[in-house]
Amino acid sequence: MSDVTCGEDASQVRTGHSPRAMATLRNLATGIHKPAGAGNIAAACDSHCRDTTHTLTTLGLIQA
Repeated sequence: MSDVTCGEDASQVRTGHSPRAMATLRNLATGIHKPAGAGNIAAACDSHCRDTTHTLTTLGLIQA
């Protein structure tokens, strides 16, 4: 997943624990998509952003 996908260059998160927390969330997103078989992590992230139930389905929290 590139910095363009997550908007890292435009991020104003620079102090305290926030940069590490954001990196953890990006790593979590990658960790969710890879085992689910996503060939393109950026496209999978875009898909999940548009439909939040897609994320819950991928995590196995709801039935499709």
